[in-house]
Amino acid sequence: MDVLYTIIGLLLGIGLGIVIGRYLLRKLFTSQEVAAQTKVKKILKDAENNAEILKKNKLLEAKENFLQLKSEHEQEVNAKNNIINQRENSLKQKEQSLNQKLENANRKDQELENSRKNLEKQTETAVKKQEEVEHLKLQHVQQLESIAGLTAEEAKNQLVDNLREEARTKAMSQIKDIVDEAKLTATKEAKKVVIQTIQRTATESAIENTVSIFNIENDEIKGRIIGREGRNIRALEAATGIEIIVDDTPEAIILSGFDPVRREIARLAMHRLVTDGRIHPARIEEVVAKTRKQIEEEIVEIGERTVIDLGIHGLHPELIRMVGRMRYRSSYGQNLLQHSREVANFCATMAAELGLNVKLAKRAGLLHDIGKVPDDNPELPHAILGMQLAEKYKENPEVCNAIGAHHDEVEMTSIISPIIQACDAISGARPGARREVVESYIKRLKDLEALALSYPGVEKTFAIQAGRELRVVVESEKITDAQSEVLAADISNRIQTEMTYPGQIKVTVIRETRSVAFAK
Repeated sequence: MDVLYTIIGLLLGIGLGIVIGRYLLRKLFTSQEVAAQTKVKKILKDAENNAEILKKNKLLEAKENFLQLKSEHEQEVNAKNNIINQRENSLKQKEQSLNQKLENANRKDQELENSRKNLEKQTETAVKKQEEVEHLKLQHVQQLESIAGLTAEEAKNQLVDNLREEARTKAMSQIKDIVDEAKLTATKEAKKVVIQTIQRTATESAIENTVSIFNIENDEIKGRIIGREGRNIRALEAATGIEIIVDDTPEAIILSGFDPVRREIARLAMHRLVTDGRIHPARIEEVVAKTRKQIEEEIVEIGERTVIDLGIHGLHPELIRMVGRMRYRSSYGQNLLQHSREVANFCATMAAELGLNVKLAKRAGLLHDIGKVPDDNPELPHAILGMQLAEKYKENPEVCNAIGAHHDEVEMTSIISPIIQACDAISGARPGARREVVESYIKRLKDLEALALSYPGVEKTFAIQAGRELRVVVESEKITDAQSEVLAADISNRIQTEMTYPGQIKVTVIRETRSVAFAK
């Protein structure tokens, strides 16, 4: 029984434990659920609060951005409105200015119209008064004629004759006194001025010729200059227009040509070719072109040095270049630059002695023969051509007149003109200064070249062998071989009819065709 009671008690204890355990577990689970729910509610509430704060922040940020964009937009609109207002104001100002100018123009037109009407009225009044005066004058003259018994023309002639006779008598007496006094002093003073001028200016007399000598180290170079079948020497002559004579003269080659510039180009080009050692037609043309450019630069340098030495300022660059070209020109065998410098110094000295403008006289003296430099207008006197060139380059009118009048082609209107004429005669009249034969010879050669150059299609002309041969280079595109023969005959016939020359002249027409291509 006790065991039974024990078992029953044990079973009741176990059941009671189970019930109590379940109760405790249920209570525990309920309290955790309540805590979890409370926590979840708190989390949800916090989340709602944070979302509300975040929403408010985003709204504030959006409002700030909107306000900022609105402000920027308003600023941009204001700026554009300001620009529009400025342009509108500018347009209004321009419109007002145009209206004002239009009003002024209308007012001036009205004033001009009024002035024109007033002038017409005054003109009509003046014409009427003039007619009245003429009428009164005619009546007065008729009354005088009736009183004097002479017509107006007869009375005027009598009065003029009486006044002329009286003036002639007085003038003759004064002229006699002046002439007597001038005879006593003029000759003495003129001789004094001229002698002082000549004594204070001493220059060398240099006679230019038409031949240059090119010296070489040995005769082997002659063969290289001649080239195979003479092609090098032909290229040199064609490029320079100078006759190159290679004869038995030891260590020398003769360059013959009437133009000193061409001779100098040929001499320098040959010196470069011999020094370089490469002598062939292409190289010859290249060297001649470079030498011609160098000579042109030297001509400008000579002109600049000359005007600096003489103290002449403000001369046109083209006139300076022409002064440099005088170095390679001659006047009756006298070097033109040397002659012009001499005349300039003569003029300066004489002007100083006479109390005139020294600088102007020196300028005119240097430029008096500038018309001999250009190769064109051969029929125009060099004094007239020089005057035209000086006028073209804005020289002083007194200088232009002195240039044109130094050979009496135009009337002298300047006081320095007779000085230039006298000094030119002094420079050219010195013994040994000039040779007229050389000048006429060079003029004949220039006329010969100009005659052939007047034909269409002729590119270059060269008178060589002292004028016994004329070489004419034609453009191959314009002149055919058949036309070249006709051209040679035409030129020779024209030379026979228009020119005077000794012996005979050989006319050679050269037509050269070149085909050029470049390998790239």
